[in-house]
Amino acid sequence: MNTPELPSHSEATERNQPLDSSALSRRRFLGGIGGAAAAAVATSVVGLESVANAAAAPSPDNFAAGAASDGPGRLRRNRGWQVRKDAADFWVKIKPGAHATNGDEARYPNRIGSYSKGLPHNAFGEVEPAAFESLVKACTTGDPDDFEAVIMGGTNKMTSPQGGLAFDLEGVDAMGVSVPPPPAIASAEMASEGLEHYWMKLLLDVNFLDYHNHPDVKTAGAELDGFGSEFKGPKIGGKVTPQALFRDTLPGTRIGPYISQFMWLDTPYGAEYVERKMRTLLPDTSHLTDYDNWLATQNGHIVESAANDFDPVRRYIRNGRDLSQWVHVDVLHQAYFNAFLIMAANGVPTNPGDPYRHSKTQIGFTTFGGPHFAALMTEVASRTLKASWHKKWQVHRRLRQEAFGGLVHHQKTSNRYPGVLDARLLSSEAVERVHDQYGTYLMPIAFPEGSPTHPSYTAGHASVAGACVTILKALFDENHVIENPVVPTPDGLALEPYHGPALTVRNELNKLASNVGTGRNIAGMHWRSDSLESMRLGEKVAISILRDQRSCYNEKFDGFTFTKFDGTTITV
Repeated sequence: MNTPELPSHSEATERNQPLDSSALSRRRFLGGIGGAAAAAVATSVVGLESVANAAAAPSPDNFAAGAASDGPGRLRRNRGWQVRKDAADFWVKIKPGAHATNGDEARYPNRIGSYSKGLPHNAFGEVEPAAFESLVKACTTGDPDDFEAVIMGGTNKMTSPQGGLAFDLEGVDAMGVSVPPPPAIASAEMASEGLEHYWMKLLLDVNFLDYHNHPDVKTAGAELDGFGSEFKGPKIGGKVTPQALFRDTLPGTRIGPYISQFMWLDTPYGAEYVERKMRTLLPDTSHLTDYDNWLATQNGHIVESAANDFDPVRRYIRNGRDLSQWVHVDVLHQAYFNAFLIMAANGVPTNPGDPYRHSKTQIGFTTFGGPHFAALMTEVASRTLKASWHKKWQVHRRLRQEAFGGLVHHQKTSNRYPGVLDARLLSSEAVERVHDQYGTYLMPIAFPEGSPTHPSYTAGHASVAGACVTILKALFDENHVIENPVVPTPDGLALEPYHGPALTVRNELNKLASNVGTGRNIAGMHWRSDSLESMRLGEKVAISILRDQRSCYNEKFDGFTFTKFDGTTITV
């Protein structure tokens, strides 16, 4: 049986595998979560050990009664046990990543730099200390009863704060993969991200295809240029040009239209056919710019409605408002499943590493075929969410954009936070325009409920984007040029041919991940640094799953080769 073994630690290093992404040792893991959570995990581990001891380590003589007459089955069980053991041994030997924070939670006793939505707040939107401490206690102990004891401010509940404490039996453990700390709220980088988001809200209704000649787009770029290297968005010739504004630093994302072809091309869905026009929103339908409504939302109430926001006509994605609504109601792996269906139906070749590409007698199906590819592309979503949710609740607890807008509002109106927010943001044209339009300095939000009830960093959408796109690059030939690309008409009612540089699968997949991650930023849900680091997190998780699965195949398989988000090539 030709089943490749998992790579050794040294092989993983040579292949640029994420060596900071590993399962923790049992002792180190239990020591890191403390209290009741450690006891609960210890109990579960002991339970697993008991089950293992009851069955004993596989050998020709110690399977259950009746195994003596089941020679091939016994050998198969032995091999299956060895594959699982090798995978577990691989991850436990790799040093886990360190989970450093930006220090804001300890830096500000009033917790203005931390996530607190849904807890009770004072009149300035600052969280009540006892409530915040009850949240920190639950996130630290991991005790389910402590999560039930968190002091809430309204009826809006926390979203899955225990999700990052769950285990998976495939790929890197949720706690074993790390991300760098996000910018602190007093940093110039954070201020530049805040300025970018105020401009995103002001430009929601400008079509992406019109950015090249829109005066406000040029003004936005000029203001962001004022932060120099502290603004981490892409630049062309050292400047934030219309072709760079709100785009990503991922390779290929600045080639061609802002929106990926995989968000526009109509999608074969079995015997059905999906036209990609969407139910979008009317212009000028932002939320949470009224202070009383904003404060009630921070306390855990939903007081605004989108009932009158919807455009009666379905359209193709044209602008930030359309993209915001698309990522409001999507199933998390939807964009990438669509991309899979489009590529499969249009004959995009599989990855050169596919063992069946040149077979004279076989085609893939159960492995290296349609069912395998579709399931593999989607299954990474749940694994990645656990890794992301661990960073959200147990590590960073980063504040959302709507809370940051509250800091801007109170600093502008009462100088409540002197020295915290960068003067370039506070004196910007973007912030003044928002005030002129809405009467407050709060950051306009696309959704009536505001941000989700979980912290900002890392981003679930962007993490899943990074994971699913990585799988798609492993499955398909990333160098294939997309045929018959399109762009929407200005009204979004039809598609017409695109004319411009060639669009490859790799670049359009990177752009697809960026569109989803940045779409959440434009809506007011996440920050630029959330999106970028979360895509990288998802990529690490996906690579870990590809590595584990490689040992399970019977085919002669030398691995999938593709390009990572940093532009380097990897073979898994």
